[in-house]
Amino acid sequence: MRDATIRMARGVRLDLVHVSRWYGEGQARIAALRDVSLVIHPGDLMAVVGPSGSGKSTLLQLLGLLDRSSEGAMSVDGREVGGLDDRALTRLRLETIGFVFQRFHLLMGQTAIENVALPLEAAGWSVGERYARAAYLLDQVGLAHRMLATPSQLSGGQRQRVAIARAIANDARLILADEPTGALHSEDKAGVVALLQAMHASGKTVVIVTHDEQIAAICDRRLDIRDGLVTEATGRGRAT
Repeated sequence: MRDATIRMARGVRLDLVHVSRWYGEGQARIAALRDVSLVIHPGDLMAVVGPSGSGKSTLLQLLGLLDRSSEGAMSVDGREVGGLDDRALTRLRLETIGFVFQRFHLLMGQTAIENVALPLEAAGWSVGERYARAAYLLDQVGLAHRMLATPSQLSGGQRQRVAIARAIANDARLILADEPTGALHSEDKAGVVALLQAMHASGKTVVIVTHDEQIAAICDRRLDIRDGLVTEATGRGRAT
């Protein structure tokens, strides 16, 4: 029987070297990211801030191996990902990355415990193992009493806690959160922020896309994006 508990783990290192991403060709070409060189260190807690359409989501998709760059190179723990095929990228994503979204992306017809168990099924865990771990994780996020509830029976904050439990089900070492508090009330927001901080404290690398300056303020590093150009706020975090 596999151990269901959360283990301390070293976070992921990400290296981006002159990365650009554009869509379309010729005069219709739109640059979503322009010449980004960046190191995200293991255990970083990083905020990515910028107006709508600035390139935040494009950067998150590249970091999450959901998209490929048009130019430049990116590596995960020293492994260059540009030459990996879709199957290898899917495996690396499954084993390494957890995603948290503003709108939760839970399966509405399944219970909380079934939603959390889904990535464990994809990773080859047995039925007993994955439900034991899903139950443990829901207890850790304060939802032991709501394991059999469907998303429609949960509040926004509870749905996001289910999503966070799902994100760390496979012991992901990189957590990518896209506006994780954007649809929440202040009390629910505080609970979600505390969980993200706890994941960071456990050694994970956490990157949060946010419009919320209060969320950005808790992070060790801050990236600002405008028109596809990425700059790091001075006086924060590590030098690259």
